[in-house]
Amino acid sequence: MENLRLSFQGIWSHKLRSFLTMLGIIIGIAAIIAIVSTIKGTNEQIKDNLIGAGDNVVHVQIYDGDWTYTSGNGSSLSGVPMIDDELMTLILDIDEVAKASAYRTGYVMEGVYYQKNSAQGGTIYGIDDNYFDVEGYSLVSGRSFTEDDRSNNKKMIIMDETAAETLFNNENPVGKSVEINKEVFTVVGVVSETDKFEPVVKDINEWYTYYGQDSQGKFFVPDNMWPMLYGFDEPYNVVLKATRTEDMTDAGKKTAELLNSRIVGYSAEPSQEGTTQNAKYKGEDLMQKTKELQDLSNATSKQLIWIAGISLIVGGIGVMNIMLVSVTERTREIGLKKALGARKKVILGQFLTEAAVLTSLGGILGVGAGIGLAYIVSDVASVPVAISGSAIAISVVFSMVIGIIFGFIPSVKAANLNPIDALRYE
Repeated sequence: MENLRLSFQGIWSHKLRSFLTMLGIIIGIAAIIAIVSTIKGTNEQIKDNLIGAGDNVVHVQIYDGDWTYTSGNGSSLSGVPMIDDELMTLILDIDEVAKASAYRTGYVMEGVYYQKNSAQGGTIYGIDDNYFDVEGYSLVSGRSFTEDDRSNNKKMIIMDETAAETLFNNENPVGKSVEINKEVFTVVGVVSETDKFEPVVKDINEWYTYYGQDSQGKFFVPDNMWPMLYGFDEPYNVVLKATRTEDMTDAGKKTAELLNSRIVGYSAEPSQEGTTQNAKYKGEDLMQKTKELQDLSNATSKQLIWIAGISLIVGGIGVMNIMLVSVTERTREIGLKKALGARKKVILGQFLTEAAVLTSLGGILGVGAGIGLAYIVSDVASVPVAISGSAIAISVVFSMVIGIIFGFIPSVKAANLNPIDALRYE
C-alpha cells in the first residue's frame, strides 16, 4: 500500500510528463480494443447473415448432380424414395434434430394469375402439416390447410405477404381464386415469418442471394396436390430445426446420410471422372461457411493487432525512459532510504510498482478510448461492434505486465545504487 501511495504521488506530481509517458500505451490499447470489438461484431454479423439470427433451421435438399433439383426444370430423378411417416420418424430420432418437415419446391415459370395481375418467377412449395412451424411462419389472415383439404384433394393455396401484395395490392386475398399452370386454386390464408430476419445487404449480388429468388413471393399448396401442378410425384426436400446452433451441421449431415442410404444405387464414393452421380441429398453446412469467413476475419484481426502492438512496445520504451529519469531525480532519496536500512527488494518493489501503476492507468484510459473509437468506426463505416470483455481484461493486465518488464531495468539500477554515492549526488 505504501508503494502504491508513493506511485500515485509521483505520477500526480508530474502530471503532464506522466500522461505523455502513458500516451503510447493508451494509443496501443485503444487500437487493439477497437480492432477486436469491430472484428467480433463483424463475426456476429457473418453468423447472423448465414444462419438467420439463431433460428437453427437447416435445409437438406435433393441434388441432381451438382445442382439443386427443382420441379419444372425438365429433368427427373430415379431411385429417390418418397419421405413417408416411417422415414420422418427416423429423421426425428436423430439427436441433433428437434423438428422436421418434408416439402417440395419449384418455380412458377408460367406465373400465378389473379385477374389482370400476375406474379412471374415466384417460388411454390408443396408442404406437409409441420412446415410452417419448422420454418417459423405464422398466419396473418385466413387459415392453414386442414385434414379435409388433404383427404379430399381440394385445390387450396396459401401465400406469403409479398405474394399477396404482388397479386392483390391492398385487397384481402382470402377466398379469392388464382390460376397456376392452368389450375384454379382458392386462397385460404396469408402467412409471414414470425421472426423475420433482415440480412445486411451491401450490393446487388447480395440482394439477389437473399431476396432475388423470392422477389415475387412464396406460394404454398398441400404436398398431395403436387402431381396436379407438375404431372407426377417428385422427390422431397427436408427442413430441420436443430436443437442448438452448434448442432446445425451435424443435423444436416446425419439427415442427408439417412436419406441417401434409401436412394437406389447411391454410393458415398466420389463418382468416376467424366461421370456424374445423379441423385443425392446434401445438408447446408452453414456453420462451416461461418467458420471459414470468421477465420478469414480473425486472420486479418491478428495482423492488425500485431501492428497496433508496435505502439505498445514504443510506449514501453517511453516508460523505461521516464523511469530512468525518475531514478536519477530521486538518487538522494534512494541513498537516504538505503542509509536508514532499506533493502534492495524494497527499492526494487517501489519503482516496479510505480512503473506498473503508470502503465495500468494508461491501459484503463486506453480501454475507454478504444470503446469510444470502436463506436466512432461503427458510425462512420457502418460496421457492427461487439465489445469484448475478455479483450478489455487482457489489455489492462498486459499493460501492467509492460510496466513491470520495461520498468525492471530502472528499478534494478535504483536498487543497486551505493548509498554513500547516492547521498553525495547533486
